Order: sequence, then C-alpha cells, then structure tokens
Amino acid sequence: MASGTLLALLMTQVANAAEPFILSSPAFKDGTPLAKKNSGDRKDNPNCVGENVSPPLAWANPPAGTKSFALTMVDPEARGGMGVVHWVAYGIPVSVTGFAEGEVSKPSPNYVGGKGTAGGGASTYIGPCTPQGAPHHYTFMLIATDLEPGDLPAGLTREELFAKLTGRTKGATGLVGLFGSP
Repeated sequence: MASGTLLALLMTQVANAAEPFILSSPAFKDGTPLAKKNSGDRKDNPNCVGENVSPPLAWANPPAGTKSFALTMVDPEARGGMGVVHWVAYGIPVSVTGFAEGEVSKPSPNYVGGKGTAGGGASTYIGPCTPQGAPHHYTFMLIATDLEPGDLPAGLTREELFAKLTGRTKGATGLVGLFGSP
C-alpha cells in the first residue's frame, strides 16, 4: 500500500511540474522559413522582397518571479558573421503573452523600443533583407526579467540592454526562422 501511495504522489508531482518556458509562432516552426511578407520592404535594397510584416509570436510558462520580458531578433550570419540586430524590445509586461502578426512592425504600447543595427536603428521590427544565397538564421530570443516594465529607458542597443539585464534575468527561450532572398 505504501508503494502505491508513493507512486501516486510521484505521478502527481510529475503532472504538476512546471512546463518549460517557450517561444513559438503559429506562422512558422523553429528552424523553418519565415514568410516572404516578413522580409523587409526597403525599396532601396533589392534584397528586401517583402512587406515588413512581423510574424506573430506567443510565449508561455515564464519562470517564477518574472515581471517583464525583453525580446531581440538577430541575424548572426549578416555582415560576414558580425551579425545584424533587427529588433530590440523590452519592458514587455508579464501580462503580455505574445504579439499579433504585424503588431510590432509599428510602435506598440506593449513594449519599449530599443535600437537595432538594421534599418537605421529603428525601434520596431525590421524584417530580413537577406542577400542571395544560403538562407540566414533569424534568432528571436525572449528573456524573462525581474525588472518592472518601466525600469529601462527607450532606445537601448542590444549590448546596452544586456548590460542592464546582467543579474536580472530569470530565464530565456528562443525561436529561429530562416530566410533567403530568391
């Protein structure tokens, strides 16, 4: 009888174990291509073949103690391996569990915009403008923090944001979309 009770208790604990912190998109799976419409739309760049529509993103199961999120999108292969930061957002309230398609292609009250290296440092989503050849990996990284949404000023670069998040993170999760110009 005692072993049956122990087994039942163990199974209850496993069932109640925290689900992993995840970032996902209904538009693409991890490691699969982004839609053409998610590409940048700069007319002065022939590699920008899309509409600059941000993909929808959703997240769940943030770590205990999370008060806000930060989200970045980086192309590590761009500029000959030096990388390009396409988007920096932070101060995302813990009550926000995702962004609708196109929501972050323009300023939103649901995040504070930082400065990327793509698109002249715009504070909104800037889609891929990948040169012809092998597709690049566009890494979306969501970081859970113990900072209140209004604790950081607007306009931080990725490096400045990461410096301010040192010792303030609760966990992170990521999602990779591929994109290559035809």
